[in-house]
Order: sequence, then structure tokens, then C-alpha cells
Amino acid sequence: MIRVRMKASDAHYAGGLVDGAKMLELFGDVATELLIRSDGDEGLFRAYDSVEFLAPVYSGDYIEAEGTIVGAGATSRKMSFVARKVIVPRPDIAASSCDVLSEPIVVCKASGTCVVPKDCQREDLPWKNS
Repeated sequence: MIRVRMKASDAHYAGGLVDGAKMLELFGDVATELLIRSDGDEGLFRAYDSVEFLAPVYSGDYIEAEGTIVGAGATSRKMSFVARKVIVPRPDIAASSCDVLSEPIVVCKASGTCVVPKDCQREDLPWKNS
């Protein structure tokens, strides 16, 4: 899981709206960490099977993106991802005010497949042998 704040430079559209591709970038970062933890290698993202954009994201929002390996083949790793908005700016109160949401808002869900070539998979990882 990673948590990041959407910067003003992440806004791509009027009103500070962030491009949905930013969520896919976050999922890519999550996938990379999952592959390092499972195989000791960054691997490669092969394809998304599905992507659902469910709510808008704006600059100033805090987004948590998390992923899970839900299946594994000889070189492939099937993953599912979810991104949630957890903090929102409150400029109506003050320029620096924010609210922590009591109930996070799911902004994006996706599933996809990553690949770690056999010769890049590490068996010497201490946590793999315990």
C-alpha cells in the first residue's frame, strides 16, 4: 500500500481534476513493490484485464493505492488493485484545511498481470525460505 497526495502538477483538467492515468501509475508502483517482495525483481507489467474509474480525484486529495497478488504462474503474477481517497482539501474553511474521510471513497479498481522472467526470480530471499 502506498499513500500519496495529488499535487497541483498532477491536475490535468479544469477544476484541478487529476487524469485517471495517475491511478494506473500508482498501481504500477504498487505492482513493482509486490514483485520485489515476492520475487526479488521489479518485473514488468504485461497488461490490465480491467480498469474502472469510479470517482473523481482532485489535486490536494490523498490517495491510498493497494494491491494483492491473487494468482501466480511460472512467470506471471495476477494482481488486483484498489485506490481510495482518504483525505480531501477543505478550501471553504481555509486554504490549508483538510478533512480525513470517515469512510474512504473508492476511486479506481483494476486487475492485471505482471511478469518476472524465470532467470530474474530469486530463490535466495530469506522470507521465501521461512
